[in-house]
Amino acid sequence: MALSAPPASPRADAVVVGAGVVGASVAFELARRGREVLVVDALPAAGFGSTSASSAIVRFSYSTAAGCAMAWEGLHYWRGWANHLADGGSEVPDERGLARLVTCGMALVDDGSGWVQRVQGHFDALGVPYESWDAAELARRVPLVDARRLGPPVPVDSERFWADPDDAPPLPGALWSPDAGYVDDPQLASHNLQRAAEARGATFRFRTRVVAVERDAGRVTGVRLEDGSTVAAPVVVNVAGPASARVNDLAGLTGTMRIRTRPMRQEVHHLPSPLDDTGTPLTCLLSDDDSGVYVRPGTGGTLSVGSLEPACDELEWIEDLDDYPATVTPAGWERQTLRLAKRLPGLRIPNRPAGVVGVYDVADDWIPVYDRTDLDGFYVAIGTSGNQFKNAPVAGHCVAELVEAVEGGHDHDADPLVVTARHTGAPLDLGVFSRNREVTPGSSYTVQG
Repeated sequence: MALSAPPASPRADAVVVGAGVVGASVAFELARRGREVLVVDALPAAGFGSTSASSAIVRFSYSTAAGCAMAWEGLHYWRGWANHLADGGSEVPDERGLARLVTCGMALVDDGSGWVQRVQGHFDALGVPYESWDAAELARRVPLVDARRLGPPVPVDSERFWADPDDAPPLPGALWSPDAGYVDDPQLASHNLQRAAEARGATFRFRTRVVAVERDAGRVTGVRLEDGSTVAAPVVVNVAGPASARVNDLAGLTGTMRIRTRPMRQEVHHLPSPLDDTGTPLTCLLSDDDSGVYVRPGTGGTLSVGSLEPACDELEWIEDLDDYPATVTPAGWERQTLRLAKRLPGLRIPNRPAGVVGVYDVADDWIPVYDRTDLDGFYVAIGTSGNQFKNAPVAGHCVAELVEAVEGGHDHDADPLVVTARHTGAPLDLGVFSRNREVTPGSSYTVQG
């Protein structure tokens, strides 16, 4: 009796590891270029991990010209989200509806460090609209704000934190970005991208963990999954968020990149906004290095407040992704809400902490790595550091362009690919996001939504 041959391994043109907003975007872009794409994610749904904890802020204030250019380009995707998903075809149906950009403007508080002037220079080069406000204009336009110097940030148990601010000088001012805003549902945005990718033939497998990266003669050949099955593929893209270092290790790439990534825990807190004399809550974004926090308005007069990682605070690195505090802590709540209360004196802080916890994949200089690797066919979109949600559509386009170029024979290491932005036409130099770059001088080292 003849033995039957074992079933052939499933095949794909590309496997994307991770279905957060960036991973779903990469999958969509690869699928629209005609590749058969499989997305695998250990979690139950698209955008269920770090993406779900994102403040989803769409702002353009980055430390590098390339970062600003990518964020400004990203705005145009969010403004035309339905058209982006349709990609020139019929509207992509999503039974949950579509995520929505809320344009509310952002005041980037000038703390006197020169940061605002640096951003302003990038805005000038890119043509990003802005207004320069002095402290009086900030107080007039955002009347809930105390427009005095209250920083630099110190721990809330420090005597300096409670020092009388009566003699504090006014802030230098603020840079106002009228086009900034936020996406109302970051997880829904990921689901939208999933549905758009599926409409172009991509497949998503959830609750599916990659346990090995298959290699042969210096090239990736596929992945092995937790159930023992193997998916053969000539291209694998690691977009695994906080688990990205583990996936790189599976690929034998530990220690091969100059830029490292590691997971960091972050809290974002939710509370009611104070009201001004007209009964109006805070309606704009604030990014306030002088206080060490950023603020995002929400529906129903609520606020979300997150940390800008001031130097006085210890960062919370995670050693075990399966064992960390998954709910907000009283210490984190106190630190961020009290800092915000100094800037918004009318704020009333509830007794019970509320908010979300996220774990971000943080690069050495808080700038992402969008690159190929030393393993041919294995690509990374990692180290997004909690600040790349807004750039996800652009990152997907750039990574797909990189895959197409390198698989077509382009030597990206010797000649870094420059991608032309679809909407603004800006040149996006992917060398800035290289795995082997020097740590970027002057990086802002912050999440900032």
